[in-house]
Amino acid sequence: MTLTMRQFSTTCEAIAATTKKLQKTALVAEYLLSRTIDEAAISAVFLSGRPFPAWEETTLQVGGRSLWAMVAELAGKEEGALTVAYRRLGDLGAVAGDVLPQRPDQGVDVVEVEVAFREIAAARGAVAKTALVRDLFSRSTPLEAKYIVKIMTGDLRIGLKESLVEEAIAKAYASTLTEVQRANMLLGDIGETLRLAARGRLADAKLRLFHPIGFMLASPVESTEEGLSYFSEAAVEDKYDGIRAQAHVSGGEVRIFSRTRDEITDSFPELPPVLAGLPQDAILDGEIVAWEYPELPRLATAARHGAPHDGEEVEYLGRARPFSVLQQRLGRKKVSDRMLRETPVAYLVFDILYMNGELMIGRPLRERALALDRLLSADRVTHHRGTETQRNAEQGKFRFEEQAESDSTAIIRAPVFRASSPDELEQHFVAARARGNEGLMIKDLASPYTPGKRGKSWLKMKRELATLDVVVTAVEYGHGKRIGVLSDYTFAVWDTSKDRLVNIGKAYSGLTDAEIASMTQWFLDHTMEDRGFLCVVEPKIVLEVAFNNMMRSDRHESGYALRFPRIVRLRPDKSAEEADTLERAKEIYENQE
Repeated sequence: MTLTMRQFSTTCEAIAATTKKLQKTALVAEYLLSRTIDEAAISAVFLSGRPFPAWEETTLQVGGRSLWAMVAELAGKEEGALTVAYRRLGDLGAVAGDVLPQRPDQGVDVVEVEVAFREIAAARGAVAKTALVRDLFSRSTPLEAKYIVKIMTGDLRIGLKESLVEEAIAKAYASTLTEVQRANMLLGDIGETLRLAARGRLADAKLRLFHPIGFMLASPVESTEEGLSYFSEAAVEDKYDGIRAQAHVSGGEVRIFSRTRDEITDSFPELPPVLAGLPQDAILDGEIVAWEYPELPRLATAARHGAPHDGEEVEYLGRARPFSVLQQRLGRKKVSDRMLRETPVAYLVFDILYMNGELMIGRPLRERALALDRLLSADRVTHHRGTETQRNAEQGKFRFEEQAESDSTAIIRAPVFRASSPDELEQHFVAARARGNEGLMIKDLASPYTPGKRGKSWLKMKRELATLDVVVTAVEYGHGKRIGVLSDYTFAVWDTSKDRLVNIGKAYSGLTDAEIASMTQWFLDHTMEDRGFLCVVEPKIVLEVAFNNMMRSDRHESGYALRFPRIVRLRPDKSAEEADTLERAKEIYENQE
């Protein structure tokens, strides 16, 4: 046996020991070249901080609490000893490496680990999964177990992002970084990307329909002047308070994915029937919002097409409702007829990434917008028992047969406007807020669609009390009517210089009793350290918090404290890695009046 997991782990230690990106990339490239293609491909996935390729829906379904118990059992340690180690090391993987015993017959191969991960994912029931995890840990050296735990929890934390793994693949196999990035984006599989790079066939990478690609992201701007300062031609849209959704459509089949690339089709069963009617295969980008449909259609002035307009008379299709209404629909595997009636949704589409066999992301926004207009205004196809018939679709939207008595669901082309001055942009902003939306999106008409990237081609403008997206790191039991539930949340932002979370505040208001009860169960299932009144939890839950201002403070590790923080909402559509940074907090602090 070639004990490549030992070499993998040693390489990870070396990567963690340097802050220089070029050195990290060189270490990864050297390691990949020293392995067989199979070993290198598996290692590339592991080095990206996940047990399986991004496109796969496979999950281990082993919580941090179970891992904690197994490490304690195999180490022969009391909970208190692990708590001391965790306080010192701050990471369950590091704790495993510190407390697990070393034996001469230990050592595993990366291929073995990948096989074990798939067996764990396939196992049914906690007992079966625990037995497989225990066996894997017992066969691994403490150093190997350290990184196996890190991969299992998605918490590698060695200062290595997937983008650096892409750079290492390009360096190792004499490819261009652009070629590697394109292949990985299309495939959603950095291991398969490595295989193609090793064979000099990166150009063979093809888009996988029904496997989500990264979403293009927007950067915040603080003023209308800044909103028009980065490009000369701007498309302006309302910023909706819903969840970002990518819809894949082909041959009557529809699957919908959130920004975290989780499939959410089951939560919105009324959308696939209308999306299935698109006359061509497509990947759409848009926002799902809770929607208030009008009892009687009426006319309203709004732009209807992707090419910006000054406005025209179109049918009034309704308006978005608050996010709290939509939240009732999230995460459900079964949606009742009553909920479909009481909480209808609309899918507001604003971009197209793929159509009829062509990847559109390299085209400028103005061309994608026109293609989207043509698609949504074309005759729609109805798939029914193996036959297809044509039906005329209303311009700019689809509307399908009633789901339950009087309800209908719309796929709506998100209205687009023009603004050439800060005053015009301000008028659009006021109008968007009057419609109940968060603010504006300002987009460069010349920009390509860049998956997973946040730049200055898409901008978002909101004007309210400052907010941060934060990660919950610890929870406490409440008082009074909240005795017995975990309702006080300590939260953190990312210190990117040290690739770690640093606490910045604590909040206990803003969530409903039902949300608190639901989150209490989640936190109990994902507790890393139980201190009695306080639980240190897996850092995976993202909240949006608002606050009045920010102060310097030595009370929190971040060096800042939020004044009157309150929870705006849970953000299940965001991963922990997408939370805000200490740099962003510093910007808010320095810019506050």
